[in-house]
Amino acid sequence: MGAKWTTANIPDQRGRVAVVTGANTGLGYETAKALAERGASVVLAVRNVEKGEQAAARMTGDVTVQALDLTSLDSVRTAAAALRSRLDRLDLLINNAGVMYTPKQTTRDGFEMQFGTNHLGHFALTGLLLDLMLPVPGSRVVTVSSIGHRVRAAIHFDDLQWERSYGRAAAYGQSKLANLMFTYELQRRLAAHGTTVAVAAHPGLSSTELARNSPAALRLPLTWLAPLIAQTPAMGALPTLRAATDPAVLGGQYYGPGGRFEVMGHPRLVTSSPESYGVAVQQRLWAVSEDLTGVKFPGVQSKQKSLPSKSVITM
Repeated sequence: MGAKWTTANIPDQRGRVAVVTGANTGLGYETAKALAERGASVVLAVRNVEKGEQAAARMTGDVTVQALDLTSLDSVRTAAAALRSRLDRLDLLINNAGVMYTPKQTTRDGFEMQFGTNHLGHFALTGLLLDLMLPVPGSRVVTVSSIGHRVRAAIHFDDLQWERSYGRAAAYGQSKLANLMFTYELQRRLAAHGTTVAVAAHPGLSSTELARNSPAALRLPLTWLAPLIAQTPAMGALPTLRAATDPAVLGGQYYGPGGRFEVMGHPRLVTSSPESYGVAVQQRLWAVSEDLTGVKFPGVQSKQKSLPSKSVITM
C-alpha cells in the first residue's frame, strides 16, 4: 500500500464480525462506522448504552450495542459472556476505549484508573473472548496505544497502582506502554496458531474528548491549538483501521500516522520505544496482569522467542 492509505483501501468486510470498545464517540466511533460501511457486523462495546444506541443509529449497516464498563472486571466478564452467547465467531477485537490524564482515582477493583481501564480491562476482555477468535483465519486483536507511551513511561512493578505518588502523564504513559507490551507478548503466544494475530496502532494527535481530563492549564491552549496541530477523529482512526484490515499486516506490527513525529498523516508502519520491546518486562507484565484480573488466556502458551528486531519490522 502507498503512503496515502484511506478507508477506500479497506477490503470488503462482509461476513466478518467486529467488536469495538469505546465506539460511541471519537476514534472508536469512526473505526466502527468505517467497518460497518464495508459490510462487517459491528458491536459497539460501550459504557453508556444510550449513547451507544445513538451512535449506532448514525451508522449504516449491521451495528448493535453491548454494555461494557472497563473499570469493572465484573462488567467485563458480563459483557464477554453476553458476546459469547450471541456470537459464534469473532474476526476483529478492537481494544480502543481509554481514559487519559485522569485525576488520581481507582477502578471498582481498586486499580489506578488509567492502568486499570486502558490495560487491565482490555487484557481481561481479550482473554475472555479469545477462543471465539482462534478458530477464525485472519482474525486480529488490535490494541490502540499512543505516542504518550514514550513520555515518562515505564512499568512500575514496585507501585503499579501509583499508591505512593501519582503523576497523570506518567500514569497514562505506563498504561499505553502496557498496551504495546501486551500486544507483543500476545503475538508471541499466538504465533504457533497461525490464525489470530495481535497488532497495535496509535492515532497521533487527534481532536477527541480523550483530553478532557487534562489539567486546566493545558485544556485552554489545547482547545485553541487543536485545529492547527490535531487531525480529525476520522484521520486518527485510520491507523487502527489499517491494522485491522490491511491484508499485508503482520502480527506484532505497530501502525501510526506517517507525518513528522507521527502526529498527523496517513497510516504507515512505525516503531515503538526501545523499552516496549523488552521481552522480560512483557512477560512479567503478562503474569502480573493474569494475577490482577484472574483471567488466563486459553490455548496460548508463553514462548521465549523474541519478536523480530525493530530494524526488521520498520518501513
